[in-house]
Amino acid sequence: MIYITGDIHCSAEPIYELYEKYQPKAEDIIVILGDVGVNYTGRLQDRILKENLSALKSVFFCIHGNHENRPQNIGTYREKNWNGGRVLYEEDFPNILFPVDGDIFELDNKKCLVIGGAYSVDKLYRIRMGYNWWPDEQPSPAIKEYVEKQIKSSKTDVVFSHTCPFKYIPTECFLPSIDQSKVDNSTEKWLDKIEESIDYKAWYAGHWHINKRIDKMHFLLHDVEIL
Repeated sequence: MIYITGDIHCSAEPIYELYEKYQPKAEDIIVILGDVGVNYTGRLQDRILKENLSALKSVFFCIHGNHENRPQNIGTYREKNWNGGRVLYEEDFPNILFPVDGDIFELDNKKCLVIGGAYSVDKLYRIRMGYNWWPDEQPSPAIKEYVEKQIKSSKTDVVFSHTCPFKYIPTECFLPSIDQSKVDNSTEKWLDKIEESIDYKAWYAGHWHINKRIDKMHFLLHDVEIL
């Protein structure tokens, strides 16, 4: 079984609630649609969360969000092939996997494309306050080129992303304190092009802190869906 949920932001509580309701087994996969938070502080807090998730035994398939460091930047991560794509993992926590952006994974007999990253609307505030922010939070030109190459060479049944195509942005989630004219929507506008180029069955996104369905677009925060 494959369970899908949204951003947990450094807290295991939404995952505990998932376990209480669905009781997933060790062979099951839990997709978290970004902003997991296991690579946020770089300190003990991260390790405690990893230990709590690892103890649950299921495989955690963690899409890269914007409120966390990329595992490629962390020396303890290793790469391996898994279900048709590449994932990064740590030897101490082998069931916590970060898929490589643009790779297509075979999950439940479906071709699942992964596209992580997004722009942080609180970027300037975080920098000013000394909170963590990473300049590679959005997909790079190289990642975008790789995704475009992938979708030309393989079909895509499902997309797991952190943010969503521009046309589907849930504007009701806009923060009143943010000047939207200064927000970088380049990732979302690029995702519009990707969405128009593939014949997909379902697209799952986090980031917007909402549980909502628009056409084949599934937004998840702490709700859970089964692939």
